[in-house]
Amino acid sequence: MKSPLADRRICVTGGAEFLGRSVVARLEERGCSRVFVARQSDYDLTRWEDVERMYGDARPQVVVHLAAVTGGILANLESPGRFFYENLIMGAQIMEGARLHSVEKFIHTGAACSYPKHTPAPFKEQDIWNGYPEETSASYGIAKRALLVQGQAYRDQYGLNAVYLLLANLYGPGDKFDPNYSSVIPALIKKCVDAVERGDGAIEVWGTGNTMREFLYVDDAAEGIVLAAENYSSREPVNLGSGREISIKELVYVIARETGFTGQIVWDATKPDGPPRRSLDLTRAAQSLGFRAETDFSDGLRRTIEWYRSTRGQEPQAKEE
Repeated sequence: MKSPLADRRICVTGGAEFLGRSVVARLEERGCSRVFVARQSDYDLTRWEDVERMYGDARPQVVVHLAAVTGGILANLESPGRFFYENLIMGAQIMEGARLHSVEKFIHTGAACSYPKHTPAPFKEQDIWNGYPEETSASYGIAKRALLVQGQAYRDQYGLNAVYLLLANLYGPGDKFDPNYSSVIPALIKKCVDAVERGDGAIEVWGTGNTMREFLYVDDAAEGIVLAAENYSSREPVNLGSGREISIKELVYVIARETGFTGQIVWDATKPDGPPRRSLDLTRAAQSLGFRAETDFSDGLRRTIEWYRSTRGQEPQAKEE
């Protein structure tokens, strides 16, 4: 079936990175032949001059803004100022460019960490303003939350068709495995695989293991984003997740089993756990997008582990996605 986007000029920021690569692949599979990938090496999207140059080069009718500075708890704790400023300024400028260049549709993504720390699970989209995010990732979460406000304001004043998606924690092949910047799944995979190869008898894991998380495979996230680009035009944000919640403790044991690590797991309870829960209500995604995550969690983990083992020494570093 021909995509309604097939004849549109589409610009994907961060299109050469983890999530962006999968989104670009999905668009091309649907017959979109005019996809412009805005690469970090070509455009510094924190600079207005580069944003304007990108719009001049791409001449987009649709923008999918995925470029972001991301990381796990350690990276968020070490660089809260950078995470706030660069994510906010990139999003604000790219959206302003969309307005000035009469873009027909603007898709941008937030994250589950934008939700308040003690939101009742599963998180409903209307709960996003009911408190302050969990402290370890608040700078990133607030920057992303501010872009929801900008999109709604630009819709009201300028008629920009801005769509905002809230993503669960992503994982999959192509993720960042650098321990200084990785999120929990790639960090644990690296710990376990490296320990097996070195013959280590133990690994150390931050926190207590009691927190709960929802994880979304990167290809499923990409499918949800493309569905929104094709079919969704509301001001209301939409959660994208898998509908499956798992404790960090269970996650560690699953990854240990899949990687063949049989040693001791040492919990460092002096380190932060992060928010107590992250679980998304997916009712709106199902009703408005027809979205449902298809990847079995165990299968997704195996593919991610296999990718890491096959690309050792080539892991993406801290950069835009």
